[in-house]
Amino acid sequence: MLEVRRLAIPDVLEIKPRKFGDARGFFSETWSTEAMKSAGLDFDFVQDNHSFSAARGVLRGLHFQLPPVAQDKLVRVSRGSIYDVAVDIRRGSPTYGQWVGLTLSAEIWNQILVPKGFAHGFVTLEKDTEVQYKVTAPYSPAHERAIRFDDPDLAIDWPVEPEDILLSPKDAEAPSFADTQSGFTY
Repeated sequence: MLEVRRLAIPDVLEIKPRKFGDARGFFSETWSTEAMKSAGLDFDFVQDNHSFSAARGVLRGLHFQLPPVAQDKLVRVSRGSIYDVAVDIRRGSPTYGQWVGLTLSAEIWNQILVPKGFAHGFVTLEKDTEVQYKVTAPYSPAHERAIRFDDPDLAIDWPVEPEDILLSPKDAEAPSFADTQSGFTY
């Protein structure tokens, strides 16, 4: 059993799997094709990714892949916490250029489903944070794109001070939202 909640951009979902705990610890089914299908979610995930961030303020994103290898992503945190952001990059969408954010944590035990047509990124809210995510297409460097995390047109309200953000060189050089050709239409 799981809870599914639509966020402010209704195509982006928060998913909360059940967690069964006792004195020994807990058990949780974090992914079940059958449970997802009964909730109206039918995805064929082909790859699992795992990232570790040693420091608070590590920002990864905003990333997406162009069609035909665009990715749906199901993201969760197994240790620590992140602020996760999805930006609608589907031209013609009523929410084009808007973003939605959600805190994911090992304590809350929630997940976010970021569909194709959205750029995705997150910032760690505490040190030693581990993030796992499933994707519906394999990584393709030729189709990978990024958008600046601090683009003024997007005005994302990251909950970490700018001077505390740690970026990869690639993310630091990402183009603006206006200069990005996403290849997605609504």
